[in-house]
Amino acid sequence: MKWCCLIANSVNIHDICIKSTKTQNSTTQMKTLIQFINEMQTSNPFATGQFTRLLNDIGIASKIVNREINKAGLSHTMGETENTNVQGETQKKLDVFANEQFLNALRFGGACAAVVSEEEDEAIIFDNELSNQGRYVVAIDPLDGSSNIEVNVSIGTVFAIYKRNSEPGKPADETDILQVGTNLVAAGYVIYGSSTMMVFSTGQGVNGFTYDPSVGLFLLSHPNMTIPDNGNIYSINEANYIYFADGVKEYIKYCQEDDKKTNRPYTTRYIGSLVADFHRNLIRGGIYIYPGTTKQPMGKLRLLYECIPAAFLAEQAGGKASDGFKRILDIHPYTIHQRSPLFVGSKKMVEKAEYFMERLSKNFCEFPIKEN
Repeated sequence: MKWCCLIANSVNIHDICIKSTKTQNSTTQMKTLIQFINEMQTSNPFATGQFTRLLNDIGIASKIVNREINKAGLSHTMGETENTNVQGETQKKLDVFANEQFLNALRFGGACAAVVSEEEDEAIIFDNELSNQGRYVVAIDPLDGSSNIEVNVSIGTVFAIYKRNSEPGKPADETDILQVGTNLVAAGYVIYGSSTMMVFSTGQGVNGFTYDPSVGLFLLSHPNMTIPDNGNIYSINEANYIYFADGVKEYIKYCQEDDKKTNRPYTTRYIGSLVADFHRNLIRGGIYIYPGTTKQPMGKLRLLYECIPAAFLAEQAGGKASDGFKRILDIHPYTIHQRSPLFVGSKKMVEKAEYFMERLSKNFCEFPIKEN
């Protein structure tokens, strides 16, 4: 039955899975991801069903990736390939595997016309009769934090969904994806950890769905997720301290000061995976910072498929996201692998970091506009 639930689209098998869930927990009937999306769709008289299909495609691919991650130590998917991606990073075997799964799911789903992936040098245009009818384009990091694979630390998938600007029926193009974050239709991530969760927003709050492998379904477990206005966790790679702008250095010192009125000193928690660090801070409150440095003024994170999705989710949960000076969702991308500094998390913590940046590092952003 597990196998059937993973791939079945029929109502009957879906109902069997729900009944199985009810048997295990007779006090509640948990809502599935697809039920949740369908309810949202019925409230929109112009809905075509493509968005439901698109999220379902992402969900199916994430289940396959989850399965492979869970058995990575027993299979031949650990370790590196001989290839590098466009950022010059050595690709892990699971990076390549995850990228293939999401591209295949989106290519044959019929709702997506084009994809930008961290693992692909250029935008992937699905130029076929089915995909050309797709109304959406997707930017995705198939496997965020893949350097943590061998040490069994949480990793994830990050995605952003836009409605294409070009006319359906014809091939999409790169300009369909190079849109400002305020145009997002939806964004989310899947975290592969002690449990596998999909967290996403369509602009009406943030909801989290936990994957139940016994029935092969994502079930609503964290409705209406909100991030506290303040927190006591800051997440940053302090090994780069000497390369940070003065504003970042002073904010770190501020976090480390002893002040009972503001619950300082704060606690440092840094996993090295955007999804894992962001997920923890979303639930507990905190700030995640990957700033620009004197070596990499634009930072390391990619705007389209890392910074913008995280910013969208943070704002929908009541938090804030900026590059230290301006709102992330207002930055217009000009290349598909464009980078950006990122300050994201609890609203008051981000605002305090912006205060130090504005006061001490106002000219730090005066770097060349275009950087890979």
